[in-house]
Amino acid sequence: MELGLKDKVAFVAASSLGLGKSIAKELAIEGAKVIICGRNKENLENTKNEIEKITGGKILAIPGDLSEPPDRDQIIKKSLEVYNAIDILVTNTGGPPSGKFEEFKQQDWDQAYKSLLTSVVGLINGFLPGMKQKRWGRIISITSMAVKQPVNNLILSNSVRASVVGLIKTLSNELATHNITVNNVMPGYTETERLKTLIEKNPSFESAISEIPLGRFGTPEEFAAAVTFLASERAGYITGVSLAVDGGWIKSIF
Repeated sequence: MELGLKDKVAFVAASSLGLGKSIAKELAIEGAKVIICGRNKENLENTKNEIEKITGGKILAIPGDLSEPPDRDQIIKKSLEVYNAIDILVTNTGGPPSGKFEEFKQQDWDQAYKSLLTSVVGLINGFLPGMKQKRWGRIISITSMAVKQPVNNLILSNSVRASVVGLIKTLSNELATHNITVNNVMPGYTETERLKTLIEKNPSFESAISEIPLGRFGTPEEFAAAVTFLASERAGYITGVSLAVDGGWIKSIF
């Protein structure tokens, strides 16, 4: 299937490792011009080199912390200096710490808000004008299956990521007349460093595989394929949805 992604400009947040890295790689394989970012310069450079080696394309790598306004503004500015506008925005963040309600202080909630919601709002504000001018765009947020079915010991993620879904659904209606689709993708248990860390801190997470109808954890590549389709020309009539890539873990009908 031709996805129509060749030479589209894609910005993938938090893309030096994990799901973000897999999405960036998949988009680059499809011919997109990809911008990656992350806080760890070494990881970012390694990812840039790896994707360029695989695809032969040029990757723009910009270090910084998207939860901090000065870094975020600089990342957006540098992206637009190289590319006047971007076509595809994939918002993505690392997960906040696991734990129960009484284990967290106000500063933990404030940081989760900055990381999970404020960074998304800031990126959309920065890149939306270019999409509206071109009358074409894809905005895809990466949240978690926890926004549909809360996961025990992930109260920060369960709470704050749900607000991102409200933002995305509202924007899908506001931006439809500009030919910009806005969707949310909900990863389930996927074989990333994040999952390994959760299992190390709380071994009960490992037993979650018994709750997955497909009987296994997902791979980052499988998740990236779903995101890449939503970013494509072929997905032009899909907007305002929250797509679960979870092996059937979510039990609700809607």
